[in-house]
Amino acid sequence: MTRKDHYYNKAKQEDYRSRSAYKLKQLDDLENVISGGDTVVDLGAAPGGWLQVAAEKVGPEGNVIGVDLQRIKDLEDPDLAERVETIRGDMTEDRTRERVLEAAGGDVDGDTTGPDASGGPVDAVVSDMAPNMSGEYSLDQARSLHLARQAFETALELLDTGGDFVVKVFEGPDVDEFRADVGDAFQYVRATTPKATRDESSEIYLIGKGRITAPIDAGDELEVEIVDVGGEGDGIASIDGYRLFVPGAEQGETVTVRVEDVKPNFGFAQRIDRD
Repeated sequence: MTRKDHYYNKAKQEDYRSRSAYKLKQLDDLENVISGGDTVVDLGAAPGGWLQVAAEKVGPEGNVIGVDLQRIKDLEDPDLAERVETIRGDMTEDRTRERVLEAAGGDVDGDTTGPDASGGPVDAVVSDMAPNMSGEYSLDQARSLHLARQAFETALELLDTGGDFVVKVFEGPDVDEFRADVGDAFQYVRATTPKATRDESSEIYLIGKGRITAPIDAGDELEVEIVDVGGEGDGIASIDGYRLFVPGAEQGETVTVRVEDVKPNFGFAQRIDRD
């Protein structure tokens, strides 16, 4: 039995709407993208295979929002259906984004990008979007990358600090640049191909872990006030609520630092105001 037949038959036997459901299962097993109680947005959700998996993983305390230009039928399992809301629309349109934010319980006017960014209402954004295939690979790859970037921009708008992102893209030109852009916005990014992917497919998935919404970037030089001391003895500065650890600094000091590392909820810096 070929791998294609295996996952197709498995989906039929286990009542998943698409064989791609197993891709999300495998991606989540690899990087733990979805947890119980999460709010998840599924972009390009039709026919609903990823919605089924996401609804299972968020559990009764979580919720899943599926977005697609096509109509998505309600899930057959009533317990899963209660956790899922579907929105028919185009995520490039303001009206659709506003509907998603409202469904997630977020502030439509909230700022989740830029130097004054704050986290959004969503824990994970996943996208299995693919273009309508033309048969010309270079064109299909370019369209795939465009969809992936749209999903990335949506994730930056919706994700909470520390949130995760999964997106499909066809291998080809500019994918490395796209991966680097994702890496700048997350604690780290991983590229992988799930076992459920067809042998002849050129698709890969990027997994961005730990959305960073810090008001600073690595390499920034700034003057900060040390407002506390951590358990390891490092000074702690607060920048718009973001904690920055500074070795060799005492509470009450104002010091000049260079930011060395930025994580979702805290960062590290070195003093540059003395030898």
